[in-house]
Amino acid sequence: MNSRKSWWILFIISLCVIVPFMAPYFLIDPEKSRIQISSTSIQYPTLISHIFFAFIALIAGFLQFVKKIRSRYPRIHRMIGTIYYTSVFISGILSLIVIFYIENFSKVMSFLVLAILWIFTTIKGIHSAKKKNYNAHQIWMTRSFGITLVAVSGRVLVPFILLAYFLLNGLHLPGGRERMVEEALNVNIWVGLLINLIIIEWIILKRKVD
Repeated sequence: MNSRKSWWILFIISLCVIVPFMAPYFLIDPEKSRIQISSTSIQYPTLISHIFFAFIALIAGFLQFVKKIRSRYPRIHRMIGTIYYTSVFISGILSLIVIFYIENFSKVMSFLVLAILWIFTTIKGIHSAKKKNYNAHQIWMTRSFGITLVAVSGRVLVPFILLAYFLLNGLHLPGGRERMVEEALNVNIWVGLLINLIIIEWIILKRKVD
């Protein structure tokens, strides 16, 4: 399978994962939220905005790596890039507000680290482009988009984390199913981020070797 087909398959998989996750928020009803809402005036609007701009970043991120657009239509590529980094900055900053409403410390730290890395790698990518160092630009934007995709991988990996929890607890569920799901959702972002960074650095190293 060539890289172009693989890219669009990843795009379709990402939509299949993210759109159902976003569905309850289309109704703009705090009671339909997937997480507990304690503030309908700050937390919920911030959460919805964070999710919306993260979705825009996801779509723009896929498009900015399309070789045909990048090589034949540089102006469109730059416009997509502007949409991408603007969405990343807005979503990343909003996530720093959302984490104040999260009670679990591990989950708070995962979102904090994710947001900082997301914004940092994107800034490095923009800075490289302004200096016309396009090789570094591509590397940093690849890292940035890899972090964007944690929204996908973090959810795809949940069943595997649940299985690992079950196996590591000797085929038992201490605390029951609810505890198992809670534990999985407390670490899925960490696991998704780690795996994505490993894959991204492998891709970058492979390009250098080739």
